[in-house]
Amino acid sequence: MNRSLQPSRLNMTSFAQDGLPLAGTTLLQNMERLAKETQGLDPDLTINWQAKAELRPTAGAPDQDDAVWLHLHAEATLPLICQRCMGPVPTSVEVNQWYRFVATEDIAMAEDDESEEDLLVMAPQFDLLELVEDELLMGLPLVPMHGECPQGAAPEVATDLVPNELAEKPNPFAMLSKLKKK
Repeated sequence: MNRSLQPSRLNMTSFAQDGLPLAGTTLLQNMERLAKETQGLDPDLTINWQAKAELRPTAGAPDQDDAVWLHLHAEATLPLICQRCMGPVPTSVEVNQWYRFVATEDIAMAEDDESEEDLLVMAPQFDLLELVEDELLMGLPLVPMHGECPQGAAPEVATDLVPNELAEKPNPFAMLSKLKKK
């Protein structure tokens, strides 16, 4: 039993043989790509995650080694920018997913279409925190918005300037219509 597991450098086979869950809290600022999505609104936020790996017999191949499976659960509430009012909108993001490890990228590509679970390629040192960040990024909404924007949160737009600017510009085809009449 090895409890000195480092989430950024896991030996997945040992982790699965160990059979004990690994859990932690990571600061948002330590996940640079995810932190960029919040535009620095609150870098002290945390991401809670837990992972458990297990060995399962390989289906249809009793002579092969057991497959390594990983269950990941991660959750965070991130302050994204509402695309309506441009104010911060707290957005809950959660990952609850199983992954099966395969030996090579070619195997992953070949089996991907038939697999219900996500496939990952076995590496000597697997970065669990990178997987957490990737999955949370994929779980973000494409267009974050409040259900109903708070009063007064929408920036005012000078709508009277837009029509005047358009009115002042001459129509580029106006000259062509004069030529056509001649």
